[in-house]
Amino acid sequence: MENYYVTTPIYYVNDEPHLGHIYTTIAADVLARHQRLSGKDVFFLTGVDEHGQKVQQAAEGRGIEPIELADQVVARYQSLWPELEISNDDFIRTSSDRHKAGVQAMWRRLENAGTIYKDFYEDWYCVPCETYWTETQLKDADLWDSKQCPDCKRAVEKIQEESYFFRLSAFQDRLIEYIKANPDFIAPASRRNEVLSFIESGLRDLSVSRTTFSWGVPVPGDEKHVIYVWIDALTNYLSALGFPEPEQPKYWPADVHLIGKDILRFHAVYWPAMLMAADLPLPKRIYAHGWWTVEGEKMSKSKGNALRPDKLLKQYDADVLRYFLLREVPFGHDGDFSFAALKQRYNSELANDVGNLLNRSLAMLNKYRAGVLGTAAEENGTDRALIADVEAMQREVADYMDKQAFHLALDRINAVVRHGNRYVEENTPWALAKQGEDVRLDTVLYHLVETLRLVALQLLPFMPEKMTGMLSQILDRSVQADDFSFSADGGWGVLEAGQQCRKPEPLFPRMD
Repeated sequence: MENYYVTTPIYYVNDEPHLGHIYTTIAADVLARHQRLSGKDVFFLTGVDEHGQKVQQAAEGRGIEPIELADQVVARYQSLWPELEISNDDFIRTSSDRHKAGVQAMWRRLENAGTIYKDFYEDWYCVPCETYWTETQLKDADLWDSKQCPDCKRAVEKIQEESYFFRLSAFQDRLIEYIKANPDFIAPASRRNEVLSFIESGLRDLSVSRTTFSWGVPVPGDEKHVIYVWIDALTNYLSALGFPEPEQPKYWPADVHLIGKDILRFHAVYWPAMLMAADLPLPKRIYAHGWWTVEGEKMSKSKGNALRPDKLLKQYDADVLRYFLLREVPFGHDGDFSFAALKQRYNSELANDVGNLLNRSLAMLNKYRAGVLGTAAEENGTDRALIADVEAMQREVADYMDKQAFHLALDRINAVVRHGNRYVEENTPWALAKQGEDVRLDTVLYHLVETLRLVALQLLPFMPEKMTGMLSQILDRSVQADDFSFSADGGWGVLEAGQQCRKPEPLFPRMD
């Protein structure tokens, strides 16, 4: 069985879960569910990043220990993910012993490879971004006078201390060569170009230890130093798999790291260089998605518009949020969360199209055939066109999912739903029933229900609860998402004559 490994970034514990966190995690979950349906042995990882100066400072500000702060936030994530139907296989914490062992093993590999050395560090540091900046970089960004971070525009502070360094500069040419030779390694293309430009401008060796705080993983053999939080955090993708035992775990390399564009440099420059130094395979793909605004404005605590998942889930089903977030904006682009847009998407695509096709098809089947499917015979051109569209849709969705083009996958599925609704109008089952054309009526009803079954199968990763409900109506039995696979259930004609279907129950009542 082929393996498939998908990850989210590990989320900082100095803030509560918000829209950005659920966006990445839902996307990873949809990929994981799709690949499980494809018959792959999937490992889906998420977790939290608990170490670093900003976490220690946040805890001190609340008068508690860093681990207490971490425990509080971890509990929120672990209660939230089931509500959003997240099917992660593991949840890694950087405070765990297994992770610390992995980080120290990675450090030793870097050290043994001759890529770690000790020197004196003096530069500017942004605590919120956990990023170092040179005087030249601040001047280039016209931020030297204000001493602000080019990324977040918050104050940077002068750091002067003994430090270990990673020879990042030694990997500049190898990174450029690798990225150019593997065009799908970083996506979307705009982010790939951004990374190449950054590397080609020149890489400096990276300070990879600190002595001014203690909340982190100690450097092996020199415990007054704490390992730089990004070496610590990035190693989670290996430590969750048991690294360093075995040195190359079962699911490595990752098929895709899903991240926000704000942490692209760490994943597409530092992480590949670390892996090259450690003589480990690089991930197959790093995909950086965009940011969300809310009703046209940047999310912020001061504006009070930072959408919290717990509040959203009180207004909308998890499946509706999952669908909207991946349908509204091409993955990789910035997007705007608008309640009007959510309502419009829901009513037009889910209520009017999917829900309407399900309701009218099962209603006619129950009205004219007591809910029992007949035999599909004497197919005509409209039947063959519908079958061809459904079968093409399944192939194209698989291709879109491999590219993380979620909005195109959903658009392609919706095209089949619209085709199904046109098919009803073209074949007028009510007229066939009135005219006593039983053979043709059975054929039309069969094609409608079989189309609905295959649409539900493709939508299952996006809306697992709603689609198991839809499949339960079609199959007249209670079902679970893991009851299905594309190999067993993806072909046209799986439904047999004599299949009992339930009376329709609205899955997507219109929003007022």
